[in-house]
Amino acid sequence: MSDEKKENAKSQDLKANTKNAEGKTMTTNQGVKVNDTNNSLKAGERGASLLEDFILREKITHFDHERIPERIVHARGSGAHGYFELYEGLEEYTRAGIFTDTSRKTPVFVRFSTVAGSKGSADLARDVRGFAVKFYTEEGIFDLVGNNMPIFFIQDAMKFPDLIHSVKPEPDREIPQAASAHDTFYDFVSHTTETLHNHIWVMSDRA
Repeated sequence: MSDEKKENAKSQDLKANTKNAEGKTMTTNQGVKVNDTNNSLKAGERGASLLEDFILREKITHFDHERIPERIVHARGSGAHGYFELYEGLEEYTRAGIFTDTSRKTPVFVRFSTVAGSKGSADLARDVRGFAVKFYTEEGIFDLVGNNMPIFFIQDAMKFPDLIHSVKPEPDREIPQAASAHDTFYDFVSHTTETLHNHIWVMSDRA
């Protein structure tokens, strides 16, 4: 396999944006050099910290925002990097380069997940399974997402927040995780009977 095929525009883009920080000085968001990142400005030798210390404020702001909240759904998942390589063109069905050009080697990222549980929940929960495939094509990113069920819990997206609130853990106990075995979910099912079809699928071995 030729080297030209192994490296595409996405790989080159990643290399172009990878920087070596060795020997560089720390700076603020505005590019001002930081001489001391361990001590804040004080009102005198033993005084209180001063709010005029913009380096202190910036460091605390970064600290406050460094934790990204977990996804509302599909928080628990596993992913892998790989590539997509076409062996036979599909010009009969599409004009997309990724499915017609056999000389391309397209990087992809694939993620499989459960729906209801938090990021620390079990992988083996009886739950809908989700998948997402991200193709880094030369024309842009192509996302392919879905669930392993042929139908969904609801027909109208207006009910989606209510569905997720009902299936999530009880807020005062955080249990059960990644499961619908609590009253709030079955209250929702009893008032939204269209949900029953998907729920039967979830209670089967498909889940």
